[in-house]
Amino acid sequence: MADTIEKNVTRGGQFLVKETKCEDIFTPEDFSEEQLMMRDSVKEFVDKELWAHKDRFEKKDYAYTESSMRKAGELGLLGVAVPEEYGGLGMGFVSTMLVCDYISGATGSFSTAFGAHTGIGTMPITLYGTEEQKKKYVPKLATGEWFGAYCLTEPGAGSDANSGKTKAVLSEDGKYYSITGQKMWISNAGFCSVFIVFARIGDDKNITGFIVENDPSNGISMNEEEHKLGIRASSTRQVFFNETKVPVENMLSERGNGFKIAMNALNVGRIKLAAACLDAQRRVTSGAVKYANERIQFNTSISSFGAIRSKLAEMATNAYAGESASYRAAKDIEDRIAAREAEGTSHQEAELKGVEEYAIECSILKVAVSEDVQSCSDEGIQIFGGMGFSEDTPMESAWRDARIARIYEGTNEINRMLSVGMLIKKAMKGHVDLLGPAMKVQEELMGIPSFDTPDFSELFSEEKGIIANLKKVFLMVAGSAVQKYGPELDAHQQLLMAASDILIEIYMAESTILRTEKLAKAQGEDKVQEQIAMAKLYLYKAVDIVNLRGKEGIASFAEGDEQRMMLMGLKRFTKYTNLPNVVALREKIAAKLVAEDTYCF
Repeated sequence: MADTIEKNVTRGGQFLVKETKCEDIFTPEDFSEEQLMMRDSVKEFVDKELWAHKDRFEKKDYAYTESSMRKAGELGLLGVAVPEEYGGLGMGFVSTMLVCDYISGATGSFSTAFGAHTGIGTMPITLYGTEEQKKKYVPKLATGEWFGAYCLTEPGAGSDANSGKTKAVLSEDGKYYSITGQKMWISNAGFCSVFIVFARIGDDKNITGFIVENDPSNGISMNEEEHKLGIRASSTRQVFFNETKVPVENMLSERGNGFKIAMNALNVGRIKLAAACLDAQRRVTSGAVKYANERIQFNTSISSFGAIRSKLAEMATNAYAGESASYRAAKDIEDRIAAREAEGTSHQEAELKGVEEYAIECSILKVAVSEDVQSCSDEGIQIFGGMGFSEDTPMESAWRDARIARIYEGTNEINRMLSVGMLIKKAMKGHVDLLGPAMKVQEELMGIPSFDTPDFSELFSEEKGIIANLKKVFLMVAGSAVQKYGPELDAHQQLLMAASDILIEIYMAESTILRTEKLAKAQGEDKVQEQIAMAKLYLYKAVDIVNLRGKEGIASFAEGDEQRMMLMGLKRFTKYTNLPNVVALREKIAAKLVAEDTYCF
């Protein structure tokens, strides 16, 4: 299978050991006319229905969240990822990412409701349901006639999702299961029609998934709405099941398959969550630029001050990097799905395997973009000064809404460890050759370094060389750690966290450089000077993080001559021949933002 899916598509995690050409990645500049029209219609819906009524979401108007979801359903926006035979639009993975991106920027309350419904509320049925289950439930969910919710988390089962205590007991006549247990943090609970519920049958090792219709007369009750820091108008409740009867035909997939369903649903949820943080960054950056242009202090607008311009440049750069990496991964997934379908695999299986293939990238994106949106909104508040702390401006709600993104769909700590853990597992299965490249790095460390100065006349030639060297840092640190600890590596969480930060920066920086190189080839370098500056600025910051985390990792497991050799390697691999003028890069980016009075990339 693996060998037949080529088309220059790397396997998940292979970006680390295989050079990717800019022509082989998808970028936001590659959107089709149809995709651009879809984007514009989503933006129109958001501006009219959501942004214009932002205060209603902040005042916990749950009914308005529900009515907005119904309107989204009427426009077909809830069914973009649903196959046409079940009432959806049957769009490709990139298009579903695009809708998720632009529908999520106005308020976290709506984006959470949208994400919970279209993702974990609907997708498990479309991907794991029987034909009868799909025909019965998916059309109603795709149109917004019904809304979905996902009941996995329990008071004692959060990150350890498979440890849930909710029980499912088969009736004597074998016709139904009786479900009893407590679920918490259930998004959309207050207005949903159907739950995906995970429960354990007997002493099974793994939980099982069930489709449960929301009928209060069937032993289903809820607590009041939770009082939350952000996403205030997103319905979040505890749900109690007390001998809730569920027909046996409503079991989702097979007995004991629930943990697999939950994990695969979260893979999709993670990359979609990254997308859901993108337009929020654009809007916050645009709002900060407008305010900085209008705010006069010391007889001049604060957008002329270097301290403010630095913030604006960093905010825009991170947003641009997030877009670059998110759509690169989305198209890789879409291509993988299409290749599997072309070989005769069902759409269900193709989508499951396509997303699962890029689970490493999904975790990387979830971490990177959720942290960038928090940083962006935090700097937005700072640029607004005292006004930023006030509920009268959108910055404080953006900051509060951003905070949840680092927690749900698997905490960022869990995702950091998963990204490295999954990569090592892929290497052990032979899906990604880490051993060969890691051995080459060891040999390079033992050899005499070249003192030749390469020809860096071509755009990004030095930057791409640095990216290749950052990959060597990861192989050096992670390879040595695996050799030292073997299967016990899982117990060294701080080391895994350091390695994952190196992995994250490599993927994000490379995606940004490749997107910009492709753009420069299409439009000419002179037309994309600001994007070139952003790519160089992002890499500069990435090198610093890799250096810091690499040093921390090496110090934690190596000593003596081995440590000295690895630290020398780290210094060699994170060295610039021509250090960029960072202030000039930020100035170039900020000048464009200030002149355009908005995020304009």
